Amino acid sequence: MADANLFHVPPEFAKQTLSASIRRWLPDLSWNDVRKLIETRCVAVNGNLCMDPARRLTTGEVVKVHGRPLAAPPKAADVSVEHCDDDVVVVNKPSGMTTIRHPEERNWPSRRKQVQPTLDELMPRLVQRHLRLRPNAELPRIRAVHRLDRDTSGLLVFARTEHAERELGKQFRLHTVHRRYLAVVPGRIEGQRIESRLVLNRGDGKRGSTSLPTGGQEAVTHVRPVEYLNGYTLVECKLETGRTHQIRIHLSELGHPVAGDKVYRKPLEGPPITDYSLAPRLALHAAELGFEHPTIGEHRRWFAPLPPDLAELVERLRRS
Repeated sequence: MADANLFHVPPEFAKQTLSASIRRWLPDLSWNDVRKLIETRCVAVNGNLCMDPARRLTTGEVVKVHGRPLAAPPKAADVSVEHCDDDVVVVNKPSGMTTIRHPEERNWPSRRKQVQPTLDELMPRLVQRHLRLRPNAELPRIRAVHRLDRDTSGLLVFARTEHAERELGKQFRLHTVHRRYLAVVPGRIEGQRIESRLVLNRGDGKRGSTSLPTGGQEAVTHVRPVEYLNGYTLVECKLETGRTHQIRIHLSELGHPVAGDKVYRKPLEGPPITDYSLAPRLALHAAELGFEHPTIGEHRRWFAPLPPDLAELVERLRRS
């Protein structure tokens, strides 16, 4: 087999399983060969590792069959609990882990979920270990109040009580939560305030900004260069609002898509912007999180430095 085979899911393949589709694309492989490819981390869907042979595909998705295994998905040991009390838990999420299980996947059997666990599913055991509760004790209830993209690393908070969930949710809705991200982007970017209205479909099926004054949701990002590298910028982004993919969309629309981003590289009109960075993954990290504690009332803040993979990327661009 070639080093990599790339396939776009046609309408007639929609709702087929990943394994059945690969068999149709690569008929020389046996069912056992296909199963081994998926189980040994050789298959990616839309750029993300997929180890579930029963995953149903949709039209337009991109399946890549690699000739060698991809990096292993992160596990519970890769999640760092930064703070835990009776009301909130703050964790540092690794890249490659989904925050919350998609609704269509929630009824999957536990064995299937364990292949690629989500952060919300790992949280009860993580809190149990952090608080040194008895292994047979009832697992604590954990409530998600926001999320990070699968390939974004960094800080996020979970609630442990209904009161904390309600109060934190209110702060996120009012945009009073402090969130600072670090990103690596091509070119030289200047400090500025970016404001637009984001829609689910900008015209090509991807999220983006609209020129209609009443369409979409208001999105505001404050950008500040931290360090100019060789052909790239380490940039700080502070969110005034928190829309889905907001930072990635805003930086891409400025002509500076985040290094390693496979989705927002192509403007609505014009050719895609080539990524020469060799970034190991999406170069976006939630470095700072602050909010008013839902019970104590004090403003608390946590910091997470760039993880090793992004720190190495910055150092390499510094030296190049």
